[in-house]
Parts: sequence; structure tokens; C-alpha cells
Amino acid sequence: MAGYGWDEYDVRDGGRQTIHDAGNNVDITTEFIKIPGGRHGGSWGVRIRGTPREDAPPNLKTTVIFYTAMEGLGSLEIANDKDSLGIEGTVTITGQTAELGDFKIDVTEGPESNMHPPPTHPSSQEKRLDRTMVASFEVPEEAIWQTKPLLFTHMKSEIDAYVERFGNDNGPPPWQLFTIANDPKAGNMHIVQKVFQGPFEFDVIFSSASAPQHVTSDDLTEGIKAATNAFSDRFSTLLTPNAPFTNPKYEKFSRAMLSNLVGGIGYFYGDSITDRSYAPEYEEENEGFWQETAEARMRAELKMEGPSELYTSIPSRPFFPRGFLWDEGFHLLPVADWDIDLTLDIVQSWFNLMDEDGWIAREQILGAEARSKVPQEFQVQYPHYANPPTLFLVLETFIDKLRLNAFSQTDSPTQRNFSDDVRSTHLTNPDLALSYLRTLYPLLKRHYFWFRRTQWGDIKSYDRDAYSTKEAYRWRGRTPQHILTSGLDDYPRPQPPHPGELHVDLISWMGMMTRSMGRIAETLGEEEDASEFQGYETAILRNIDDLHWDDKAQTYCDATIDDYEESVHVCHKGYISIFPFLTGLLPADSPRLGAVLDLISDPEELWSEYGIRSLSKRDELYGTEENYWRSPVWININYLAVQSLLTIAQTPGPHQSQAREVYTRLRKNLVHNIFNQWERTGFAWEQYNPETGAGQRTQHFTGWTSLVVKIMVMPDLSSGGGGSGEGRGSGHDEL
Repeated sequence: MAGYGWDEYDVRDGGRQTIHDAGNNVDITTEFIKIPGGRHGGSWGVRIRGTPREDAPPNLKTTVIFYTAMEGLGSLEIANDKDSLGIEGTVTITGQTAELGDFKIDVTEGPESNMHPPPTHPSSQEKRLDRTMVASFEVPEEAIWQTKPLLFTHMKSEIDAYVERFGNDNGPPPWQLFTIANDPKAGNMHIVQKVFQGPFEFDVIFSSASAPQHVTSDDLTEGIKAATNAFSDRFSTLLTPNAPFTNPKYEKFSRAMLSNLVGGIGYFYGDSITDRSYAPEYEEENEGFWQETAEARMRAELKMEGPSELYTSIPSRPFFPRGFLWDEGFHLLPVADWDIDLTLDIVQSWFNLMDEDGWIAREQILGAEARSKVPQEFQVQYPHYANPPTLFLVLETFIDKLRLNAFSQTDSPTQRNFSDDVRSTHLTNPDLALSYLRTLYPLLKRHYFWFRRTQWGDIKSYDRDAYSTKEAYRWRGRTPQHILTSGLDDYPRPQPPHPGELHVDLISWMGMMTRSMGRIAETLGEEEDASEFQGYETAILRNIDDLHWDDKAQTYCDATIDDYEESVHVCHKGYISIFPFLTGLLPADSPRLGAVLDLISDPEELWSEYGIRSLSKRDELYGTEENYWRSPVWININYLAVQSLLTIAQTPGPHQSQAREVYTRLRKNLVHNIFNQWERTGFAWEQYNPETGAGQRTQHFTGWTSLVVKIMVMPDLSSGGGGSGEGRGSGHDEL
């Protein structure tokens, strides 16, 4: 595969996707549109087009499979009369459900320019390849997601029959051999197959019976053009890259990145596996607790919970097609600039998953299909495991946008063109915005206090000197090798693990979360709550320095307890060391800021020409073992760094000039490398090599790597401008 993904996509209108199938010598384009109307969600259509690649052989043969299935109550039937040679013209499937009402699906024949393989074998007299084949099945509902093995099993029976009839030496050519039976009948799954020679095109059209009219191919043509124009206009207004990324190639790249992020949004439904044993070992209070928790997990009686539903984006359609809690906050930052109402729907969906204690599972593995993509040892979710609360970054973005909208004295181009858009009703209607926040607020408080109750760190037992005896935090779920719950997996931590550990990244996340809660309470007029959160925030900010700043190392560090029962710092310079800065907790006049900026910009420490490394080159564990968070460049953390640098660069203070210089270089390095790797390989990547810039680990990772869209929109400060936050895309809208 030479690359695949959405070239342009909007969840409300549709878009265009291209699959560069080098292995089969064909480029497939799908153009999908939604057509509103009626009482059941409207209609939709997709145009499938195949173009032989330049290196394709003459008369390239391509087979295309489309299937539709019915889960639950309803009907799904082939409307065409059965023809033993195959169905001529359009294949029509009719159906009915309570939610969709009556509908039909037309699989068209396509234009007259479509060609099909000519008959060259006796079998073609019984199965005409210039017609469409349909095979129907009655499949148990729980097995519908396994259509691919069902298809291959069915196709093998057809192949075996050909071999038995014609022998191994006189069998049909491959394009005739690998076909389904032409057997339309009653069933809840119908598989449709077409075989083409050369370029091809056909449509699949879903028409709701309650819509004003059935959709035709002409309607589809007009809708595709309209959707493309609407996407182009909106993108140019909202997300055109700023200098130095003004070459049209960067806008094409940015459109694709946003479209694949938005194109990964989906609805997920199913049961999940949870350990509700609440074993006392899970408190992780004893030395050697990781061994005790492992034993407790072995004897736990696991339970299926749900079913639950989730509306979410995902990190990668082919590799991680499910919701991840800490990923989602990063995912939604670009989406919020495109469609804030969509963003808020997704945030609400996540918080609706919360249990009565305030816990949300960090990985949403809903249903058997989702579990089939996850190793068994990672399928179980634990109600004492947390994950970085990045959804609060999104809520802060919403608050920023509300305030900007309220205090704006003149219409900007964005407001002028899109103020009445369905995507921004929560910005243009203050009452609706407040109603949304007020509905969500009890869940936010429950989640916040769950964090404080379950992830607390011990100050008093070890006579630690700190402003507050309460504001310290420790991730649960620790092993000697990993803290998966932190999101930073194998990043070096104190060894061996100790119940007296304190984690600087977690207290930083708590500081951000507390700030966000205070702003929301203030917006809602909850003055007592706002005052309470302000008190927590002050204590957290003081304790970050008291508990985690190391004067000798001049950096922030995790803390642990040594053999003499004393609190000591364990310093592995890297992402952990700059977390108070990343989460926006260091003001422009902070006495710690200079050391943080020096660490970021030192090529012997974190700086690389491709982004900020996850671990210092000087650390003895740099690049060792799994090397997942021990050197690679991660775009989500680099985005936080760029955003925080921008804030300092636009704020008068002793480090403004240095921040502007580092911001300009880092922004340029990140965009150029992500773009160059996308252009070279056809993919966005999970992480990037700090020595070569090469994309690595998961390809088509269009989740938080799509933050490059926001980085390109940020202002160009290379000439020293933008100090006051002027210009589109400037300012501190996210943190």
C-alpha cells in the first residue's frame, strides 16, 4: 500500500478518500456525501472510482466487494429478480428498521465506459462478469463483524467446485476463479461483487423513504461538487497555514491531516471487561506492591460490563480503531477549531461513560470486534487506573472561545462567514453554552475528586517539606518497567517502585485540571467552587516547586524514598522534566523558566532537528530497551511545548526573546519533518526518530500527529512580530 486516507472530509457533509493500492496496481477513490431530509437522518451516497496506476499491466483486472448487513431487528432484502447469470443493471437492496424507517440501497452499474473481462473460459457462460454477483447469508448477529473470513470461506467453496470440475490445469483465470456464488436470497447479510477491466466507476446510494425524493447518481455528482467547495471554503477561512508554510503543498497536507483525524470519528457500542474486585492490594501501599497487584489480578473474577456507547475519534483507523482517553483530548483540539459543536458532543459522550465513583476507563474496548484487535492481557480495565485528563484542555479551549466571542467588538472573517453555522451554535448562543457546561459540571467534579481520592501521593509519612500536606500525586498501576497509566509507558522512573513515589507529570496534570475546573466554575457563577479550586491550584503550584524542583540538576524530577527513608529526587531529564511548563503552569517570570528553556533547546539534551526528544541524550537509559518514550519525538508533547513557547513569546518577561527563538525553530522543524515523512512514505506516523526524523512504529497514525494542523496555523514570529498576539491563529486559545 503506497498510502491511503481522506483527502478532504467533514462529518456533516462528506468527503473524498484515496487508496493508493500499489500491490494491485490501482488507485481507488471513494467520494462520500450526506444528503439531509426526512425524519430518519437523511440519505447518503458514495462514488467508487478505480484508476490503474502508471505501472499497471494492460487490461488490468480488479474485483470490488461491497456488503451490507442487518444487526438487530429489521429487514434487509434483495429487490431484484434472481438471474442465474448475475444481476444486470442496478442491484437494489430494500430494508426497514425502527430507527431508519424504510430505505433502499442502490448499487449502480456505473457509466457505459466501464469494461469487464471478456469470456475466455467455459465457466464464464454460467457466471457473467459483465453482471453483478450477489450472495446472501443468514449470519448470527454476534458474527456479523467477521465478514471477511466468512467471505473467504464462501469463496473457497466456489474455488473448490471449479477445481473439481475443471481440474488444476484447466481452471478459470483468477478474475473468474475468485468470485462469489450468484445466490441472492433471504438473509441478513448480502455481499455484492463486481469485476472490472481497466478504469471503473459505480455508485452506492442509500435513500431514506421519508426523504423528499430518492437520491440519483446525478444528485450524487452535484453533492460531491458542493461538498468539495464547502470544505475548501471553510478550510481556507479557518485553517490556512501561516508563514513559512505558505506553499500550496502545505495546505494540501494540512487538509489531509485534518480530514483523516475527523474521518476517524465513529460510534462504538459493546460490552467491556472490568476488574471490580477492589482488591486491597490495588491501593499499592506496601513496598513490592507491584508483585502483590500482579497476584491480585491473577485471582480476580472478571466481569463483562455494559453494553456502553461512545462517540469518539481514534488514533489510527487500521491499528487502533477504538477510543483512548488521553489521546482524545489531543485529538479534539484541531477538531474544536473546525467544529466546536461536534467536539462538545464527543466530550459529553466520554463523560457519560463515567461510573458512580468518577472513573472513566482509559481504553474503550467495546465489543468482541474491538477485543479482537487487543492482546488479552490488555483487555481488562481497572477502576483505580487513571489517565492524563486531557479532555480538560478541550474544555479550556471552549471557555477561551466563549470569552473571545463575547468580547469581540468586530466580526472577524470566521465569525462573519460561519457565525450561524450548525458547527458553532454553542458559541453563538451563550445560553446553550451555559446549559451544556451546567449539565456536564457535576460529572467534571466527580471525575476531578476521583483523581484526588485515588491518585494521591504521600507527604506526611515521610516528613516532606512542602507548602501543602495534601497536594502530591502518584500514578497507580506502576510496575518496574512501566507506568502505562501515565501515557508515557517506559519513560524512566525511580527504581525500584515505591509507595512513597511522587510523579511530577501527574501533579502537573492536576494543576491544569484544577485550573480548568476553576474557570468552568467561574463561568457558571459557582463562586464558592471557584474559590475552592483556586485554593487547590495555589497549593499545587507551590508544591510542584517544593516537592519536585531539584536545585542541583536545575530541573523538575520525580521523587521517591531511599534506603534511609528519606525523600530524594530521581532525575531523568526529558518530557517529565518540563511538564509544569507543558501544562501552562510556569508564568513568564518564573525563576525556573530559564532552565526549562535551556533544557529544551540544548542539542545534547532534548533538542533535535526533528522535534524535542522524549529523553535526554545524556541520560544513561536513552534509546534503551523498548525505547518507546526513551528518545523518540512525539507530536502531542511537542505541540504542548510549541503552544507554551508561543504564550511566553507573546508575554513581556525576561525570557520572551529566547522563547520566541525556540518557538520559531521548533515549529519549523516539526512541520517540515512531519510533512517530509508524509510526502516520502504516504503516512503520518506515531513517533519520529530523533536522529534521522524517520517516521516509526504505527503508520497512518492520524490521531494526535494531526496536531501539526494547529502548529501550522500558529503565527510566524520569525521577524519578531506577534508579540501582542496579533494575527489569525495567535494567542493562547488551548491552555
